[in-house]
Amino acid sequence: MHKSILLDTLSGKPTQCPPVWYMRQAGRVLPSYRAIKKDHTLWQMMNDPEIGARVTLLPVNDLGVDAAILFSDILMVPYAMGMGFEFTDNGPVFSQPLMCSDNPLAQLHPDPSKLNFIYDIVDKVKTEKPANIPLIGFCGAPLTVLCYMIQGLGRKADFPDAIRFLYEHKQVARKLIDAVAELSIEYIKGQINHGVDVFQLFETHAGLIPIDLYNELFMPAVKKMAAVVKENHVPLIYFPRGFGMGIRNISPEVCDFLSVDWQTPLDVAREIVQPSIGLQGNLDPRLLYANKAEIEKQLQSYISFGQKHQNWIFNLGHGFLPDTSFENARFITDWVKNADWGREI
Repeated sequence: MHKSILLDTLSGKPTQCPPVWYMRQAGRVLPSYRAIKKDHTLWQMMNDPEIGARVTLLPVNDLGVDAAILFSDILMVPYAMGMGFEFTDNGPVFSQPLMCSDNPLAQLHPDPSKLNFIYDIVDKVKTEKPANIPLIGFCGAPLTVLCYMIQGLGRKADFPDAIRFLYEHKQVARKLIDAVAELSIEYIKGQINHGVDVFQLFETHAGLIPIDLYNELFMPAVKKMAAVVKENHVPLIYFPRGFGMGIRNISPEVCDFLSVDWQTPLDVAREIVQPSIGLQGNLDPRLLYANKAEIEKQLQSYISFGQKHQNWIFNLGHGFLPDTSFENARFITDWVKNADWGREI
């Protein structure tokens, strides 16, 4: 691969400015994506390698970001475990959530071959992407995936039924976590074998349960998944949204870079996260509702951090919101690339 600012940062090499990419960058923030979406469902786009690859690469051309992230969904593992669901305008709807079953484990029928269509997208992206643009693969982490599997559509953002299930049926939950992790590991291997350059693990709902309970039930599975990525010498980014002070106990065994949400100031994260772990984030995606003058004012506050800490990737504290301004997203990308970060190379 030609010189990549993201891969250089992940490997500890100095760069003139931080690399920039965004969670949910290949989506409704892009007019070009909305044009494709008019004639295709999400499933149709993911099942057509040509369209899936095109959508994956749209942000590289439209926003000027330094990486592409695979166009897919965190619920591919539940799908491959035999759980039927549909994507609706209000989110995914499972035909039979696990909480409705007398024997949740018997409802699961893992079939790794159901994930092959995702690898077809990876293959196509690898042949079409610019040489200096790495491809980020990903999957959902166990708590986030299991919340959807247990409760189905999240009628409330805090998944009350799923969390209740964890407390009422802890031993069953442990077995479900193991099952999710086992197939997730196969999914990780598949993406790596097909050539992803970086891997991100999304634990979008890490903050829904106490840190101690997360460490007890879910962190062992996270570490198993992380070990597979690391064994294959692929840089790993971990995003435990809402984990709060729990990030101070995250070790290099878990990730190479830690993605920080907007609730945690970067300088605080840098003080409490182990020094060998780089950081990513943490711009509030709602800032993009502001005017450009206000956005630039907030961006200026990152300069001193970015000057002192080169092991940092510019990103959001969560994904783009559906009604985000494309013009503001492009403005931020250009600003990051053109600002004077005061770095010596």
